[in-house]
Amino acid sequence: MELVEKIKRLKKDRKAVILAHNYQLPEVQDIADFVGDSLGLSIQAAQTDAAVIVFCGVHFMAETAKLLSPDKTVLLPDKKAGCPMADMITAEQLRALKAEHPGAKVLCYVNTSAEVKAECDLCCTSANAVRMVGEILKDAEEIIFVPDRYLAAFVAGQTGRTFITWPGFCPTHARILPEHVEAARALHPGAVVMVHPECRPEVTALADIAISTGGMIRYAKETKAREIIVGTEPGIIHRLKKENQDKVFHPVSAFVICPNMKRTSLEKILWSLEDMEHAIEVPEEIAGRARLSIEAMLKVGR
Repeated sequence: MELVEKIKRLKKDRKAVILAHNYQLPEVQDIADFVGDSLGLSIQAAQTDAAVIVFCGVHFMAETAKLLSPDKTVLLPDKKAGCPMADMITAEQLRALKAEHPGAKVLCYVNTSAEVKAECDLCCTSANAVRMVGEILKDAEEIIFVPDRYLAAFVAGQTGRTFITWPGFCPTHARILPEHVEAARALHPGAVVMVHPECRPEVTALADIAISTGGMIRYAKETKAREIIVGTEPGIIHRLKKENQDKVFHPVSAFVICPNMKRTSLEKILWSLEDMEHAIEVPEEIAGRARLSIEAMLKVGR
């Protein structure tokens, strides 16, 4: 409690807002002003009068917050909290792919670096990727979709489009296998299965619904099902239980932990606020172009 009180005092002194992704540790979620998905949190923070944003997540999320709040100080409590999927493609690699397909429109998942976003026409989230392809890019003859090959496969199945893809993936979601879903169903007969579209196609095919983390929060509230098997990083179950105390949630597997999402602790949040570390900076030449891809998406909606 003393640690929590110190953070609260410092947060007030620094005029800070604390954001926590749905996959963060329970105690980190509990101290945050906002808990949610990466883009939603960045938008919420931009709408506050806070001078400082403490982003409890991974690097690309803090970077996105900086793109949307260039005049605010954005802190990442653990500078080593990265995203393996985002690191699987560089701006140089994307430029080479674009050179091979000069007429293609480029759609990038929000789980990318600012340098990669700067090379894209449009950004998307797992929640709106289907709509972006079906509405905004419906007339595009070719679409480059990076970096997640499994999200691309999911969107292809929903839209009937084919994409030029990159062999990237989320190592955490890729750990979920069909046998995990089948075993969870056997243990919890009658439970509905929701999985993230970053999962393998053979996993999403077995689920009752494939949906983003924000979608999972809404679905859990709206469904009449009393038991839900959760096919994503189990950090989200803390919030699901808090907001749906009459329902039971089961992780699809005990081995779907994202080590990067668990790097942030209350101590690191305190140290970050004390020392104003680790501040995220994006060169304006890159930030300006990256911001365009996000703003193009936001015109359509999240």
